[in-house]
Amino acid sequence: MTDFSDLLRPDAVATGWNAATKKALFQQVANSFESLRVGDARTIADRLTEREKLGSTGFGGGVAIPHAKLPDLAAPTGLFVRLSQAIDFQAVDNLPVDLVFVLLSPVDAGSDHLKALARVSRRLRDRSFLGKLRGAGSRDALYALFTADESRHAA
Repeated sequence: MTDFSDLLRPDAVATGWNAATKKALFQQVANSFESLRVGDARTIADRLTEREKLGSTGFGGGVAIPHAKLPDLAAPTGLFVRLSQAIDFQAVDNLPVDLVFVLLSPVDAGSDHLKALARVSRRLRDRSFLGKLRGAGSRDALYALFTADESRHAA
């Protein structure tokens, strides 16, 4: 797994979501994953909530990477959400979060899960990239930002 296109489908990018709390966000995320046939909404919401109880996945700069492991997944898969309004995520810098990349992995993913998480984290620590994500006008533009380097390297 070397490309974002391995983790993120074009239909797994959302913008303009409203969620007042992490719990509400996790329910919206879970419903979206279920509609994409990734898994059961209740299980996904429960696993994300369980993981969040271990410590906030809000790592600063308005970004969070909630993640969980689920049975019956073939490979790590992601969902990116740009919220309409930032929400409290108990992030390490105490800033509210408006950019959320949710990563789900198979229970036995081991190093694949860690590699995917590291890849997402590295990309979302780039302040210039975050500015582009916040300024993108559409879901297609957001997806293109994540996969732009891939098409250049493939040529």
